[in-house]
Amino acid sequence: MGQLSFFSAEATPPAVTDLSGLLAGPGQMVSFGAGARISVVVDEQWRARAVAQLIEEAELPAEITRSEEGRPLVRTGVAPELAALAREWTRGAVKAVPEMWVPDSRELRIWAIAAGYGEHDGERFVLGLDPHAPDSHPQLALALMRAGIAPTLIGTRGPRPGLRIAGRRRLMRLAECIGEPPADAGPSLGWPRF
Repeated sequence: MGQLSFFSAEATPPAVTDLSGLLAGPGQMVSFGAGARISVVVDEQWRARAVAQLIEEAELPAEITRSEEGRPLVRTGVAPELAALAREWTRGAVKAVPEMWVPDSRELRIWAIAAGYGEHDGERFVLGLDPHAPDSHPQLALALMRAGIAPTLIGTRGPRPGLRIAGRRRLMRLAECIGEPPADAGPSLGWPRF
């Protein structure tokens, strides 16, 4: 277990904007009048529980259900607090990264929990991207660079695109930001350590 970093997700207070991390990954949003809802399909139940907890820490209601394919789905309730976030992450009817967005530690943490996974025994960590929003991928790579973590864009033509972080210093920087893995995450996650 590492020392708590000043920049760690555990060192900053929760906020509605933390959910930008879901939108950076495979999360989706839908606007309803003066409000919006954010949802994300994840591959394991522990991820759903951890995402729901982070949503609730941001003082929004969270619901865990199943997608049409039977995978865990986490969503917020329709909330007016999410309307501004939905506007920032939309260009027309398409999900888009806000100009000059830089993910903070809590946004990176929820992104890693929802769609992150390790590769090659912890030598690399991948933040999953939305395969339905390929135009956002280069912008998200730039956003991560602005956060001090230079990634490599992978899988752009496949069903599992992502931003791969490799190298000791980059992985340490990511680990300092996102903190410790959720308690019930399996060892196969490959969570970066510092």
